[in-house]
Amino acid sequence: MTDATEKMSRRDQILQALAHMLESNPGGRITTASLAKEVGVSEAALYRHFPSKAKMFEGLITFIEDTLFSRINMILKDINGAQQRCEKTLGLLLTFAEKNPGMCRLLSGDALAGETERLRQRIDQVFDRFELQFKQILREAEVREGLVPQQSPTALANLLTAVIEGRIRQYVRTEFSVRPTEHWPAQWASLSQILLQEKDLQMP
Repeated sequence: MTDATEKMSRRDQILQALAHMLESNPGGRITTASLAKEVGVSEAALYRHFPSKAKMFEGLITFIEDTLFSRINMILKDINGAQQRCEKTLGLLLTFAEKNPGMCRLLSGDALAGETERLRQRIDQVFDRFELQFKQILREAEVREGLVPQQSPTALANLLTAVIEGRIRQYVRTEFSVRPTEHWPAQWASLSQILLQEKDLQMP
């Protein structure tokens, strides 16, 4: 194994430990000493990979973003229909949130009390990318399928993003007792009715 591979695996191990600790501890209560103990390394070793706790949070945000958008790109590659793309993307985001409660503390901002504004801006950027992706899917529906959004793509994309953000916040607020996917099939059945319609059925 090369030094680069060892460094990468140790870096990932630190991020994984941080996510695990966030499940039971808001970010402000996690110290570098406790994180180093969780990983099984010295604080000095921790700082070789991340110079500060803020950089660790930033690394975890980047991991979340890269993981989710690589999977979203796979959905876009494999599925052509806009309605199905929205459904699969929403399902992906909700399932990811449910399986990673510690990361939800980060996405909801719960773990960022006392941290820099830059980290909150990074979280904003992640949700902005979700919203932009939904908007693009809805805008392309007319060209690809002859379907048009029942409201403006901007309004609908904002609604879909708010659903994701709301379910994540609810998950954190209830200490992970109300799962993001709970009631989702029924909720999607209702939500899907207001997204798209055939172009010739559009209101004058």
